[in-house]
Amino acid sequence: MNIASILVLIFLAITFIQSGYDKVTDWKGNVEYLTGHFSQTFIRKMVPISLMILLILELISGILCAAGAIQLAANNVRTFGFYGAVFSCVTLLFMLFAQRLAKDYEGARTVTIYFILAVLGVFWLS
Repeated sequence: MNIASILVLIFLAITFIQSGYDKVTDWKGNVEYLTGHFSQTFIRKMVPISLMILLILELISGILCAAGAIQLAANNVRTFGFYGAVFSCVTLLFMLFAQRLAKDYEGARTVTIYFILAVLGVFWLS
């Protein structure tokens, strides 16, 4: 059993499930904030649909990572964990693109830190 992989999966599961939960419980506030954040970009009129896509990606990532941590701990199988880490990378690339588009370089730097951890998870679980 790889404890490091389990810890990475738990970290990613908490990150994405909590983020998805925040979007669901404060949808209006998130749309308002992001509409301003992306007001100078070509996605300014697509904020609600972009946020919905991100929410779906986050929930898929988080659920797969949680299931993967359980699966890896219970029977040393990596299937769900691997796909959870891959989905996490895709989700973070989506977020990185948006941050760079908005010229939010500090936000992009933060996403990069999460991405490094997610790629490490893909590497360990492949």
